[in-house]
Formats: sequence, C-alpha cells, structure tokens
Amino acid sequence: MDFERLKQMGPFSDAMLNRIIAFQEKQHPAWDESASFDERIKDLPLHALVFSNPDRNPETHRHTVAPFYPLRSELRRIAAFIKKLNVTHPRTVEFECGNGFVGSLLGREGVKVEGLRGKDYKPNQLESFYDPEVFALIEDDDDFIETGVDVALSVWMPSSVNLTPTMLATKPKLVIYMYTDHEHEGVSQTGLPEAFTDLPANYKLIEDWSITRPADLFHEIWADLTPSMEEIRHTRIYASTDYFDIAVDDDEEELECYDWEKELEMALLGHEAKRFLHAKGIVS
Repeated sequence: MDFERLKQMGPFSDAMLNRIIAFQEKQHPAWDESASFDERIKDLPLHALVFSNPDRNPETHRHTVAPFYPLRSELRRIAAFIKKLNVTHPRTVEFECGNGFVGSLLGREGVKVEGLRGKDYKPNQLESFYDPEVFALIEDDDDFIETGVDVALSVWMPSSVNLTPTMLATKPKLVIYMYTDHEHEGVSQTGLPEAFTDLPANYKLIEDWSITRPADLFHEIWADLTPSMEEIRHTRIYASTDYFDIAVDDDEEELECYDWEKELEMALLGHEAKRFLHAKGIVS
C-alpha cells in the first residue's frame, strides 16, 4: 500500500473541513438550484453524502442530498448493462426518485433517466438536485404501464415498502436495485427483504455487487468528526427472459472520478494506514 499521499493529510484535511463547513452553512453551490448541475456537484464534500445537514428535520425530509455516496465506476457499469439491451433510446424510469441526484449521475453515463416520485415520496432537504440534460421528472400516470419501460430502477427504496410489483407491472427488460439490508429496531432501512429477492421466474439475477462503507469513516481519521456505523450497500441487476445472457466486461478505461471520491480515497487510505500500524503493534 502506497501511503505517500498521507504526507499531504494536513492541507488536505484543512481544505476538506472548509468544504464541509461551507456546505453546512449553505454557502456551497449545491444549494443554488439556479446553478448548473456541474457547478452544484463540484467540490461536493463526501461528508454531505454520508450525513445529512444538521438543520434537516427528519420528520419532514429525507437525506439532504442522497442516502449514500455514488461511485462513478459503478454507475458506468449499470449504464453499460442498459446499453447492452441494444434498444434505441432505452426508457429508464427511477421509481420513488427523490431529488434525482443519483439518477442524474447515471444519466451522465449515456442513458437518459426519468424519475417518478410516486405515492411514498418524501422530499430530500435539497428537493431538486438533478441534471435536466439527462434526467426528467414525470407525472404519476399510467402511460408507462401501458407502453412499458426498458429499465425499472430503484435507488434506496423507502423503508418497509415493496415497489417491486409496481416496477414489474411496467414489464421492464432490466430491474435494477441499489439498497441496503440493514435494519434498525427490526425495521428494514430500505424496502422489504422480499422486494430484492423474490422476483418471478421470468427474471434472473445477472449481476450484483456490494460496497462497504467502513465504520467511523471520518471519525477514525478526523477525531472531531461524527462517528458512523458500517454500512453495506448492494446493487442487483435482474434481466427478463430474453436478456438472461447479457454480460458486461470489466471497464479498464481510466475514469475521472467525482470530487467526493477523492476524499473517500484519502479516508480509506487513512484507515488502511491505521490497520497497517496496528498489525505492526503500533497503537495510534
């Protein structure tokens, strides 16, 4: 493991903390709905994608920006599966889409996304955070029930809700979930377990992966920042019968990652360095 970059931890930490404070004080462009999506996501701190803003009211609003930090590589991979359908302008609909943040990042990988807020909608603190070039909100109507969709997408299904029957009613070629199976006091954090596993026989799981956010992602490295639990986020891609054989090669293209991923890399490097020191018997 190359720990050379940790020599820059001092100035890196100062800049990161300044970004966190600017976001919390609503000085960051993310809060400006008149700004372009590019401007709004530039220097968006990782902290804002792990924790909601201190002034958020959880009774009235869900996560400030999003429930997790999206990685460009995984959204690129999801887009690659959608493109493998070989459908001209595939129709991808995100159910219970929230503010459109994650759907927009997926859309920027070359697949336009429509978002349906639906009956279980609860606004994000940043209620609209999407790129109109690649993402569009649609009304809750029966149009796509009649015409069907190519891809049904669920990002962080609302707790104790099963959207899968609604999604399957659109006869999608692909069904894609991003979710966690964590529970709090016996209540699932996203959806219901059967929503992500009990699909009918004409759908087959063709791809899945998990991303682990380590416990105390920030607090372990920056003691003044808030502790946090470990979180495991899953992605599952199901295909309907005619598309069981879809496969995507590993993407070896060097991607420009999001700004929050740069902070993530440094935090994870710090975690790795601490584990290395502990293994050597050095307590830090």
